[in-house]
Amino acid sequence: MKANEVLLDGFSRVQEQVHAVLTGLDEKVLTGRPSESANSIAWLVWHLTRVQDDHVSEVAGHEQTHTADGWHERLGLPFDAAETGYGHTASQVGQVQVSAELLIGYYDAVHARTVEFLKTLDDPDFDRIVDTRWDPPVTLGARLVSVADDDAQHIGQSAYLKGLLS
Repeated sequence: MKANEVLLDGFSRVQEQVHAVLTGLDEKVLTGRPSESANSIAWLVWHLTRVQDDHVSEVAGHEQTHTADGWHERLGLPFDAAETGYGHTASQVGQVQVSAELLIGYYDAVHARTVEFLKTLDDPDFDRIVDTRWDPPVTLGARLVSVADDDAQHIGQSAYLKGLLS
């Protein structure tokens, strides 16, 4: 199995779980939080999608799906288009009031762009340096694994919250 095939499988598993968590979810559970300082499922899925969109589009060299395909307007959130949710306050988390259908639509659009990019890669591509702000510099492979790991953690948190709040 080639490296891009492993990542394609990993990101496809995230997509399956996004659908599993969000399908049929009512607004109360979607936006519910076990405490005022906790994240909601809506925020977690929005955030994991924004991070994937931001990071993959950067290394792929294309505009984010969020702005290129009008998702920023469709989601209607009170944040700048560049926001990914990193460092959000509890108040900002509470502002993510988006339907499950819109979140699925946005994730699926980002997933499609991610798959399109991953299919272009060969094993040597994963050694390309994509971020020199770190020591050691970050390779494409490390960045993509980092995104997949972040996605898996956040969708797992969402699944836990769904069980807790349902």
